[in-house]
This record gives sequence, C-alpha cells and structure tokens, in this order.
Amino acid sequence: MDRSERAPDAAGLKGGAPWTIVGQGLAGTCLAWTLWERGEPFTLIDREQGGSSRVAAGLINPVTGKNFEPSKGIDVFLPEALRFYRKIEDLLGTRFWHPLPVIRLASTPAEWLKILSKRELPTVVPWLGNQGRPLEPIEGWSGAIALTGGGRLDTRTFLDCSRDFFLSRGIYQKSDIQTEPPNPHMLWCEGARGLMADRYGAHRCAKGEILTLAASGWDETHIRIGAGGWLVPLGGGRFKAGATYEWQQLDDHPTTAGLARVSEIASRLGGPEFEIIAHEAGIRPILRRSEPLIGPLPQGGWMFNGLGSKGSLYAPGMASRLADWLLSGIEPGEEMDFRKFHPQGNA
Repeated sequence: MDRSERAPDAAGLKGGAPWTIVGQGLAGTCLAWTLWERGEPFTLIDREQGGSSRVAAGLINPVTGKNFEPSKGIDVFLPEALRFYRKIEDLLGTRFWHPLPVIRLASTPAEWLKILSKRELPTVVPWLGNQGRPLEPIEGWSGAIALTGGGRLDTRTFLDCSRDFFLSRGIYQKSDIQTEPPNPHMLWCEGARGLMADRYGAHRCAKGEILTLAASGWDETHIRIGAGGWLVPLGGGRFKAGATYEWQQLDDHPTTAGLARVSEIASRLGGPEFEIIAHEAGIRPILRRSEPLIGPLPQGGWMFNGLGSKGSLYAPGMASRLADWLLSGIEPGEEMDFRKFHPQGNA
C-alpha cells in the first residue's frame, strides 16, 4: 500500500469535500487506510484512542461457538483481511498480524460429539488441521481438534502505528464530536459509544473483561479455545485470556467477578500458576451477533458499526465495501446493508 506520493495530506486535498471519519477503532482505522489507498481526502477524528479495539485480543478463530460453525463469510473476509494487514505492515515496517493454529477443546462428552458431528461438513473441512483427526487426549478434556487459519491481530500496535502515521500527515485529530449538522461526508465509526447513544436502534452490546498474564512453561504455539473462553499467546511467556459477557453493566471498569471468571478460564486452558499483568474491560459493539453493518443514515452521513468480537476478521473487508459504496455507488449484499436491518435507516 505505497501511496505516499499520490495520497492527499490535509494541505493538499483533491477537489470536492473531504470525508470525516469519526472513531479510530478497528472500523475507523481500516476505513481510513482504505480511503488513503484510493487517494481520497479525509480527516480522522477520535476521542477514545480506539475504545474497546485497544483492549481486544484481536483473535481470529475460524470455527466458533457451541455449534462449531465457521464465522459467516470467513472464506472471503479472511483472505481480504490478511492481504490488508500485510500491506499495512509493509508500509509501516511493523508486524501486528501473528498467525497461530487453534486447538479447540471440548469440556463435556456432549460438546465433543457436537464437534465430531460437524467435522465432515464442507464448510468446516478447509479449517481442520491434523488432516481432521482428533488430537491425542488431553487430561481434563473430553476431546481436542486442531484448526488452521487462526491468529491474532495486535490491535493496540496496529491502532497506535496507524494513528501516528495519519497524525504525521496532519489528518488525525483528537476531538470529541457528539453530533453534527446533516453532512453527507460524515462517516460514523464510533463503536459501542454510538450504539449506546441509540443512534442505530436497539443494540446488543456486551461488556467483556480480559487478563494479560505472565506464565512459564505454557504452550505458546497454539491458541486454545475451551471452557467458554480462550487463551492467546503473545510471546515471551505472556498471554491474553478471556472473556466475560455482561449485557447490563456497560462500562469499561474491571470487576472482581470478571477477574474471578477469567482467572478460572486461564487456569483451565493454561494452568494454575500465572501472574496477572493487566485486567481490562471494554464494550463489544453489537447490533446482531458479531456481523457488521454499513450504510447511509437518514439524517445524512454514513455508519460502519457492529463488529462485535470479530473486528479483526471483518473490519478490512467491510471498509473496502463501504468505500466501494461511497466512491462508486456499488452497494454491498443486503445482509451488510444497515437500511435492511433498521426500518428507520432508509436514506
């Protein structure tokens, strides 16, 4: 993504009104890079320095949930995301995408039977490691299976390096925009803050708490999924473990209950001996599960929100689709169109 000679700075905008991106979490940052690549003028405005995106583990797990199903559209969105992150890494000279295989662990015989029943589905087969064979029995678990295509995005490094890049070019501002007069060039990427302000109808935001840990002797070669949580190696004997789900107390304050729950997950997936380095909380921006939406707003401007817990997977591809819509009038599929989701969202 080498557009240093062609992409506009604040002092050299192309003709026409520039875009204003509100929010520098994963949605706003990926949209900013997409507009930058296409040579479009914009300003990136942020208040929270990334919000929940900075707290997130950046986990990509190809086959998820109790039903052991691939994330929707992952066969399209994952290759797009990997190409996107590699281009930004090359431009910035910084690594933030770390591929890691996944071990999915079953806590009960019923859960293991569910996994085995899905193992030969055409949608699941491409993501199975070890040629689809179960792994050797692991003490304390009913079964284990390997998955390929997983990894973690170092979200904090990605957001910080992106912010510094745009700041050095005079197109990043730290500000607190609440509302604006109708403006077709406003691109609202506010995450949970915008959803909880009731700007897009009913939301399903959920608070999540995670721990950063130090532990010696734990496996750093795989992401582990099980016991209702996950354990992600960061390297050098450090890990992230999570996460809780809380739908009522929507704030970014860690709790003793959250600490106890995530410590339990870490003990199951890693072991009983670890040091807690950090305990953090954030609010997942959810409109419907973890499937994002984009589209025009009736009061003017556009929205990009609802990444949920899968922002690392979906943000690059959704940013590209929104840019296609903004610049070329190419509308995405109905399942991505905010107007189809919200009856008041028709512009």
